[in-house]
Amino acid sequence: LSGSLALLADAGHMLTDGAGIPQAVLAVTYASRPATDQRTYGYYRLEILAAVVNAMLLLAVAAYILIQAWHRWSNPPEVEGGLMLVFAGVGLIANIAGLLLLKSGSKQSLNVKGAYLEVLGDTLGSLAVIVAAVVIAITGWLRADIVASVLVAVMILPRTWTLLREAVDVLLEATPKGMDLPAIPQHIRETPGVIDAHDLHVWTL
Repeated sequence: LSGSLALLADAGHMLTDGAGIPQAVLAVTYASRPATDQRTYGYYRLEILAAVVNAMLLLAVAAYILIQAWHRWSNPPEVEGGLMLVFAGVGLIANIAGLLLLKSGSKQSLNVKGAYLEVLGDTLGSLAVIVAAVVIAITGWLRADIVASVLVAVMILPRTWTLLREAVDVLLEATPKGMDLPAIPQHIRETPGVIDAHDLHVWTL
């Protein structure tokens, strides 16, 4: 309705969050189920798979925004700044509520942390859209909408890459961060009765 790419970018970002949060809740619920004879490690890695899916969705949204911004720069369409401002304000309120709900859980789960970071990015995106709407309403500079949309995309990419890298490290059974790997076999060798320790593997479970 407003013709704003920045608002569309913010909405697309929030749409992935809307899909990602129930997905995160479902993954956490399944991850807490006990191990079985068929799955002796349980379902913990469902959380990691959900984080990977969320990251891929966010990358797709960022790519779409950047392509559209490139096409619009040479001939920016008309944008209704007032309508843009109203919807961005509603989005900001929703994002602040989401941050408050997810803050505590983000410290305990990579999956919930992913959802929290997404909503944090949405909050910053809504602020960028509000600023662009005010600029358009006051000055009539339509490219402010495109600049804001690119900012939304750029805010998505670094944290999405971090989330994806952390999740892939878990799936590839990489050594957990902060682990002093050489100290572990040394500690084992110091145990009475132990001759040697070799072929050590350390991974996140």
